[in-house]
Amino acid sequence: MGLADRLNILFVTTYVGMGGGETSLLALVEQLDPLRYAPHLLVPHDGQLAEHWRARGWTVHLMPFRGASVYFVPAIYARFPIRQRIAHLIHAANIHAIHSDYHSLPFALPAARAAAIPLVWTCWGWWFHPKRWQRGFYCQPDHTFAASWAIKDGFLGDPPFMPPERVEVLPPGVDTERFRPGLDGAIVRADAGVSADTPLVALIARFQDVKGHDTFQDMARIVARDLPDARFIVAGENVHGAAADTAYKQRILHTAQTDPLLRERLIYLGFRADAERVMAAADVVVCSSDFESYGMVNVEAMACAKPVVSTRRGGPSETVADGETGFLVDPRDPAALARHVITLLRDPGLRSRMGAAGRARVEARFSARSMAGTFAARLESLLRAKPR
Repeated sequence: MGLADRLNILFVTTYVGMGGGETSLLALVEQLDPLRYAPHLLVPHDGQLAEHWRARGWTVHLMPFRGASVYFVPAIYARFPIRQRIAHLIHAANIHAIHSDYHSLPFALPAARAAAIPLVWTCWGWWFHPKRWQRGFYCQPDHTFAASWAIKDGFLGDPPFMPPERVEVLPPGVDTERFRPGLDGAIVRADAGVSADTPLVALIARFQDVKGHDTFQDMARIVARDLPDARFIVAGENVHGAAADTAYKQRILHTAQTDPLLRERLIYLGFRADAERVMAAADVVVCSSDFESYGMVNVEAMACAKPVVSTRRGGPSETVADGETGFLVDPRDPAALARHVITLLRDPGLRSRMGAAGRARVEARFSARSMAGTFAARLESLLRAKPR
């Protein structure tokens, strides 16, 4: 098969920034066979995701549209103009299959049906439990992936509204070449004004109240009282531009700047494209979220052979082996986070053992190569069953 004969796969998403889901999407597509597939991206407007997509030589399509809310009515949304525009794109770009996110699905699915091409979608949120009037709609996609068992269970409900075997858990994979042990984090420490031998704890999270920056700050106070030399860095931004996230960010930064214990010890780095080097710079990586549907940062940190201390609710209970690759605690418990962080900062041998175990776990279960293999196998079976 020559490059002109490749299968055109359209990835549709409403997200334009670079969060965990978008990082995972790039990792997935990078691992697909470039001689077999030509990836296309459809987003409502330009942004970081589109920039990364173009940088890899892939095609980007921009169409203004607003993603569906959790209360959407399928029959109404199928008549929105964006559905017809997607159908036109399918014809114009000779699209062979579509992958959609949740918020794009009410438009992408009817467009795919009209073109008689397969559609798969990935559910990333365990709060997306279909309403009564949506249940038939969610039985229509050719295949449904869930990013974790927690997401699958939350989506299907109890009792499940459709056969559980119709939803396949596909853990988002990590690029184990990008996220690997031995990277140099010196530039991150230099940017933060932290010396090479200073104990350093990192949080990587966008500004959103569920990410628990305030819990991280409370934890940092406790650790600083016990280990005054310890320093803390936070990387991340308000990547989706929500007003509520902006207000949350301002409140968090105000606390960090006015608290005398944090002011000299906690550094907010803003958005970092080199998340892997932030992890390389850290001795311990913390996830302080109220919940995580999956928790990509934990998996990336383990791939970098860094021990993690994470809240357990949701995906982290599936990815982090408690006591082996890191520690799990209940949400909103800064004292528990601090206790484990202090233990790790005081014990380089324990950090090394947990880091090695984390790397091995990612290679065995959570690599992007494995994820792409499963994704491609499902796609090929659908294409055979429903050839264009």
